Amino acid sequence: MKNLFSNIKGDAFGGITAGIVALPLALAFGVSSGLGPEAGLYGAIFISFFAALFGGTATQISGPTAPMTAVSMVIIAGIVAANDGSVEKALPAILTVFLLAGLIQIGLGFLGLGKYIRYIPYPVVSGFMTAIGVIILLTQILPSIGYYPKEDSEFVEQFKPQAEEVILENILKDEAGEGILVLENFKETIDRADQITPEQILNESQTLAAKEASGTVGAIKVLPRALKNINWLELILALGTIFIIYGFKRITTAIPSTLVALIVMSGIAYGFNLGYRPISEIPGGIPVPRLEMFTSFSLGSITPYIFTALTLSLLGAIDSLLTSVVADNMTKTKHKPNKELIGQGIGNSIAALFGGIPGAGATIRTVVNINAGGKTKLSGMIAGVMLLLIMLALSDVASKIPAAVLAGILITVGIGVMDYKGLKAIPSLPRDIKLGPLKLSSEVLIMIVVLLLSTFWDLIYAVGIGLVIASLMFMKKIGDLTAERSDVKSLKEEAWDDEGNFPENLKEEVFIKHLKGPLFFGSTSDFQALTEQIPITAKTVILRLGRMQYMDQTGLYAMEDMLQDLKKKDVEVLFVGLLKQPRYMMERIDIIPDFIPNEHIFKDFKSCIKWVKNNVENKY
Repeated sequence: MKNLFSNIKGDAFGGITAGIVALPLALAFGVSSGLGPEAGLYGAIFISFFAALFGGTATQISGPTAPMTAVSMVIIAGIVAANDGSVEKALPAILTVFLLAGLIQIGLGFLGLGKYIRYIPYPVVSGFMTAIGVIILLTQILPSIGYYPKEDSEFVEQFKPQAEEVILENILKDEAGEGILVLENFKETIDRADQITPEQILNESQTLAAKEASGTVGAIKVLPRALKNINWLELILALGTIFIIYGFKRITTAIPSTLVALIVMSGIAYGFNLGYRPISEIPGGIPVPRLEMFTSFSLGSITPYIFTALTLSLLGAIDSLLTSVVADNMTKTKHKPNKELIGQGIGNSIAALFGGIPGAGATIRTVVNINAGGKTKLSGMIAGVMLLLIMLALSDVASKIPAAVLAGILITVGIGVMDYKGLKAIPSLPRDIKLGPLKLSSEVLIMIVVLLLSTFWDLIYAVGIGLVIASLMFMKKIGDLTAERSDVKSLKEEAWDDEGNFPENLKEEVFIKHLKGPLFFGSTSDFQALTEQIPITAKTVILRLGRMQYMDQTGLYAMEDMLQDLKKKDVEVLFVGLLKQPRYMMERIDIIPDFIPNEHIFKDFKSCIKWVKNNVENKY
């Protein structure tokens, strides 16, 4: 507690500044997610406070971020679509998924998995981050030009037949659930169909229209129509916001340009009574827990999203720990990764209880905090309290913010979140794989696959596929390198320093094989061919294993098969320099001592030569 208040002035200034920077982004991410601006604010308040209090990075400022919001947006859209397009009806399931993601993060922290996050390959992260930017840009084009598919009556009209089909299907499902035999008596079905109002058909048509235009593919589909129906006032507000954000940075970076753009453009739109479209109303008062997520809990409604919750938690872990590394570099400190995951998980869990969207450590806000003087956890807690006070005092004012202004802010976020470092490196990366006549860089291929799949299909599966491809390519490379270094060659062509004194008269009778690197499933193919490459004259094989640090189950069985083949040919095998892990593996399945007795295992080559001189007969 003493350390917590050791830098009150700097932490207060850092926290207040970071809170101000977070305000427009929290509102924008909330609107973008589909749950409204208050969801973004609640997420920023609770995650910032509790992740700082329980986390392992002293200067980290947490809250909704672009990657977390992009994935949340997909989850929300999917659950809303499964609940007849009703956000209120879908909300318990949505918040349960967010709560589950937070609890998984806490579990990851307690299991000590924080230190393994850094092993995720850079091309996967790069492709994902660039995809996040592209998704934000494409999905914000429509609100930035003032086009909302649900309000385009001509577009909605196209979905009327489909809406009637959905409504009828729901009637039949209800009747089936009630045990009514539809085929024997259509009267009940006709009576219920007669009660359907035009308003219900319109609502369903609007839901289907919004679903058709959702996501990146949907935005591209309706873009030609949107461009014919541009609301020029909304477009000017969005462009003005973008211009101020980039332009004001050239004047000074002491004041957040995003906040300046928000205040200036909102002031112009409201002050001149321009007839713009405001964001949805932000409720005032203290946030209250959304207990309906427990009272109306249904395991079936979240079961399809358990894997999604896991991915969301992993993404939050990566996002947060990358920011922690940035904070470490700036402050010359060392974060605690597992404690940070627990803090982020607690923050996300509490935010979900109050209806907030999930978040993670935010790099820009953390950098702002450090530069403004923040040094302890108090700064992140102050940022959360600052946002709560702003919401309590200014919720009515914030509700007047134009939706196009937040769209403009998000467009700059989308541009900024892309990984330009990775994109610039594309021409210079080595082309190490061949696809037909084409030579490509494996890293570029992974990045592009993740980028395209994330943008046009599914963020979650894209990362999984990217990790699988990266792992397979890594194993192929390691296998190739191991095989290349472990070529079976005669003693004269490949002699180690301590082999110079090997008896010249026994070189035909004894074959020496060097194993360098791990014997695992990516490197066993050449090893399995060893028996065919041993000269006919050799009746003793020395395996030098001092550089074989690791053996997996595939390598173990490859070794067993080779020893069996050699035993059939009456070839004696000697081990030199066998290390602890491979020995343990071979003892588990009795390779030692069944195939290789302990007296045939030598600590060094010198003692092996001594045995050879005493036991191998010179026949050639």
